[in-house]
Amino acid sequence: MESLVGNMVGRERERELLSEFVAASGGRALVLRGDAGVGKSALLDHVVELAAVEEHRVIRAAGVEAESELPFAGLHQFLYPLLSYIDRLDDTHRGVFDIVFGRGKGAPPSVMTLGIAVLDLLSLAASQKPLLLVLDDGQWFDASSTEVCGFVGRRLTGGSVKLIVGLRSNVPSGFDTAALPQLPVTTLSEKDAEQLLDMHHPGLQPQIRRLVLDEAQGNPLALLELPPYVRGGRAGRNPEELFGYTGVPLPLRLQHVYGTRIKSLGEAVRAELLRGALDGVGAGTAADRTRGTRYRMMDADEAAACGLLDIDPLSGDFVFRHPLVRSTVVQMATPNQRRAAHAVLADVHRDDLERRATHLAASTIDPDEQVAATLEAAADFATRRGGSQTAVAWLTRAAELSESHEERSRRLGSAAYIAGHSGQLDQARQLVRSGTGSGNDSPNSAVTSGYVALFEDGDVRSSQRQVFAAIESMRDSGVREPDEVLTRLVDLLLAINQYAGDKAAWERTHELLSPLGDLVPSHSRVYQDAWGDVVRRGAGVHERVERAFAGLHDLEPWDVTRLAVAAYHVDTLSHYRPHLQRTVDREVKTGALADAMTMLHLIMLDQIAVGEWDEAERTGQRCLELTTTHRHGLFGYHTHAYLGLLAAMRGQTDRARELQAVVDAWARPRGVGFLTQIADAIGTTAALSEGDYEAAYLHAIGLTPPGTFAPYAHQASRTLLDLVEAALHTGRAEQARRHALAARDAHLPDLSPRLALITHGALAMTATDPAEADEMYHRAETHPAAATFPFELARIRLAHGIRLRHTQGRKAARPSLTLAAETFERLGAPTWAERARTELRATGASTASSSAHLAALTWQERRIADLAAGGLTNKEIGERMHLSPRTVSSHLYRVFPKLGITSRAALRDALGKIPDDQNV
Repeated sequence: MESLVGNMVGRERERELLSEFVAASGGRALVLRGDAGVGKSALLDHVVELAAVEEHRVIRAAGVEAESELPFAGLHQFLYPLLSYIDRLDDTHRGVFDIVFGRGKGAPPSVMTLGIAVLDLLSLAASQKPLLLVLDDGQWFDASSTEVCGFVGRRLTGGSVKLIVGLRSNVPSGFDTAALPQLPVTTLSEKDAEQLLDMHHPGLQPQIRRLVLDEAQGNPLALLELPPYVRGGRAGRNPEELFGYTGVPLPLRLQHVYGTRIKSLGEAVRAELLRGALDGVGAGTAADRTRGTRYRMMDADEAAACGLLDIDPLSGDFVFRHPLVRSTVVQMATPNQRRAAHAVLADVHRDDLERRATHLAASTIDPDEQVAATLEAAADFATRRGGSQTAVAWLTRAAELSESHEERSRRLGSAAYIAGHSGQLDQARQLVRSGTGSGNDSPNSAVTSGYVALFEDGDVRSSQRQVFAAIESMRDSGVREPDEVLTRLVDLLLAINQYAGDKAAWERTHELLSPLGDLVPSHSRVYQDAWGDVVRRGAGVHERVERAFAGLHDLEPWDVTRLAVAAYHVDTLSHYRPHLQRTVDREVKTGALADAMTMLHLIMLDQIAVGEWDEAERTGQRCLELTTTHRHGLFGYHTHAYLGLLAAMRGQTDRARELQAVVDAWARPRGVGFLTQIADAIGTTAALSEGDYEAAYLHAIGLTPPGTFAPYAHQASRTLLDLVEAALHTGRAEQARRHALAARDAHLPDLSPRLALITHGALAMTATDPAEADEMYHRAETHPAAATFPFELARIRLAHGIRLRHTQGRKAARPSLTLAAETFERLGAPTWAERARTELRATGASTASSSAHLAALTWQERRIADLAAGGLTNKEIGERMHLSPRTVSSHLYRVFPKLGITSRAALRDALGKIPDDQNV
């Protein structure tokens, strides 16, 4: 068949833009998007010719539908010709490529880590000669490779590497959201279509010519392919007889055209083509990168002679002339023929677990335990590489091929379990309820039903009852060996209990699990101690989590997430956040989506802790979008809770209270104590930000009474500093001291670095002995992990500075107050920053207070301030403005830092200094 490139018709605009693309200095990326057969491949070939003139090195790749679920299969095509350069990279980047391509062990790299390694590799390869990467049929690239290509494509500026991608329209692809420049490739105009047809098929009868033009609709491939078919003795038929039926998409009509040629081939050649098509042999010259990784078609000269195959000029292998040829070959084969071809391919790829599993799954009809075991092993391998969604399909197929009811039930349970973690709640429910699995009262059913009930709608009560009953049933049945389903039930029960935050349920859980001994895995024992009552059971959890993470490459994504939750409870999350950030993008795309949502929560929590508040806001919004899209109600409100807590810390009290109300209204009726506690913490933090210490105290004692830490209330210890500060500012020094001593006596400093910091701070704030206060402030501010928690450290320094000003004079106070003010400014906590600046001014130091704070008074705040300056009480102001005295108090606490004052007596002078143009 003649090439579309040598005698290209039309496309003047596209060719001009592509010439500019190739000739431009520096790197760049471009996506060509159009329908099948519209000429994208021809334009890519044109780009290759232009690049050859410009002396570029060209590497071509092609997406293969058969490999669209195999992680990094597409990326391997691009990198295969560059293998010699990988050895010249540093050890870190070599290790990344070893992990990705299965030559080394370790946690899978994140998109950013792998993308940076690929950029370095391409830069090295292009150091002597510009490099052009050409990708055809990018819509079939696997998700992992697409993400990396998108990452790389957005960062080519300034280098010597260019990337151009051909995409088929109306086929979803990861490139759709890659934000790369696009060039639409449309059909030819009527004039150009006629010219192309007449150039390649001169002398057509008028009626046939018209028929071809009408059916081709400007599609170049159809204009080239239809005339021989029409002239081959079929011209007398009407269009409906000629093309099967009307109204079908053009690619299907072209497949019918190719089908006549395929039917004319000998049986052996057709079988060879089928094996190549099912294994994803490439189309066109783009297939040269895949040598050594695909089935090699042999003795297929007959197919090449009739235009179905081409010869790759570099490898000499047969490749399909067009992807539609490949599709037609598969569609025309009978089921038995396809199964036979898959069986051959499974043997060809016997050393490639995932590819062998793919072909075995398609080639086997009758139950076969050996095949089922292979599929299960492939599912396990895929899960650890971020392919949980693929693992569900393999496990489901493995269940179908299982020889015993027990194995079939077990594998269906595993498929449902992974489906739930992958965010496929409907599929998880279907796997249990379809009737092909075990009964509704089975342990597997309890796992799935409990999981869906919890995460879809936060139903902790019914899910708790179900799971308790299932564990008791397994216990009573005499289970004696570690059991996968029992472990899942235990872990789910612990997760439910964590969300419920109910003392009775936790105590019942401990009673249930204690006699089970080693039947409960060590990881589950970590969750049991960390997730429930860290104050009473958290000793040694930090070390146990650290030991568990030492075997990271053997952990499933849900194990990683659960251990990271345990790390959060003992405030060592920063150690493991880099792995979560490397993993989360992969899991969102093709892996354990539900666990990815928790990973985003954990990343957000650590960002809040270390002071990366803008990044935490973005992480929270991203998680909120995911939870909304995938109908995970529990995670959605969980995300709202963390966003509310962040807003309260930043002084965005209106937003914080709005989110607090939303979370509380949803969580409290359902008994989701974990979230109602965070809602109370939001109220505490918002009141502290405003300086409304009475309200802060009332919220804080709602979490735990002073002098103790309520059992199984995870916020009880986390709000230690809040309760102490609020108590001190409201004249409750005895309660504050009692609470600080309770923290010391509970050995909170031994449990976590943050608890050590705030315990020392609380003891210092409440100490009456100056020596003890100095010692505790010193311990807090010099704690090795103090800088990891800048918000808490700044609050302690603020309190220390205030104490120093009163005990040792203004000069001694300035360093602590300056550090506190600078930290609050950097974090974006304006009310706290103004409080620190006010104290600094009291020491005689100048501060950068801006008139912007004065202008920030609302009309209502200004009116209340004027009335208060006139001597009215809060009750009298409230009566005039139809507000409660507490609301008036809240407004005044917001007004004071804005005016740079700390007392009601200073209001009149401060208001008098506001310029006329700033009066409300």
